[in-house]
Amino acid sequence: MTRELAARAAALLREHSLSGHKYAIDAVLAASAQSVRGLATVVTSDPEDMALLCGPKFEIVKV
Repeated sequence: MTRELAARAAALLREHSLSGHKYAIDAVLAASAQSVRGLATVVTSDPEDMALLCGPKFEIVKV
């Protein structure tokens, strides 16, 4: 993980008033998805949290 990715993940947590290890992992995944150019699909067991963190332009797939 880069400092930039960690900073973006932390900013997502602050933006949505979230904390804790559960959300930290989701925020890193969301920040990673946001760094991809073009379309990205995020696979998760928690689509509600990921949709909140990723935003509307990402496809969220529940597994």
